Amino acid sequence: MSRYANYKDLKIEIADKVATVTLNRPEARNAINQRLIRELRSIWDDLADDMAVSAVLLTGAGPIFSVGGDVKAMSERPGGDVLEEGEVHDPMISRRIVTRLLELDKPIVCAINGDCVGLAATIALLCDITVMSEDARIGDSHVNKVGLVAGDGGTVIWPLLIGVQKAKEFLMRGTLLKGKEAERIGLVNHCLPAGEVLAEAKKIASELAHGPTWAIRWTKLSINQVVKERVNHLLEASMALEQVTFETADHREATKAFKERRKPVFQ
Repeated sequence: MSRYANYKDLKIEIADKVATVTLNRPEARNAINQRLIRELRSIWDDLADDMAVSAVLLTGAGPIFSVGGDVKAMSERPGGDVLEEGEVHDPMISRRIVTRLLELDKPIVCAINGDCVGLAATIALLCDITVMSEDARIGDSHVNKVGLVAGDGGTVIWPLLIGVQKAKEFLMRGTLLKGKEAERIGLVNHCLPAGEVLAEAKKIASELAHGPTWAIRWTKLSINQVVKERVNHLLEASMALEQVTFETADHREATKAFKERRKPVFQ
């Protein structure tokens, strides 16, 4: 049995030393539910152990990369602490996703084929090279959309890429940036017309997969020490603060407003 046979919300295809990993819930705009977040936690370990893979291409199914956390599911669970199948909310899953992404020595190219929001934006920006569609929007809407601290990695990677002042504004306001602006300020590497994004990302991933293996991998790991240092300094505190905001009236109002399809009124 393939090591990837049990994945349901991720589609994994291996060809010519490149693993294409696709967020595969197009009917839900690739929203990240509990099963998908568990799969995003484990996929990096499986790819690390796969000797047929030398580079990874991450993208989303359909016209959207991912709208981020499944707000509909949040609005349907009282108090925000009871998950599907009787699970207890585990904030450390986000930490494991971040650390495993950074510790995978194989280069990851992200094709941001459409809107990329919240946790999905964090995952995309933690990849090594990003190729974004001109028509896509990217942003972290934890604060303004669901009344939560941007605690699952946004407070780590945004300041590193674009500086503290811009990161504070964009995270606090939940700004969604179009592809050209994201490229201009250094948030993403490349911006192309929508029809060219996947091909360019595949080209880069193939180049890396067939390049000098250890020089590429160890260069990535060396630079990622900077990011990991920031993770160790900030992530647990920001995740703890995010957990606190799960209990606030603002979060309950935000998820209720989403369900009722209206603008939230924060008190």
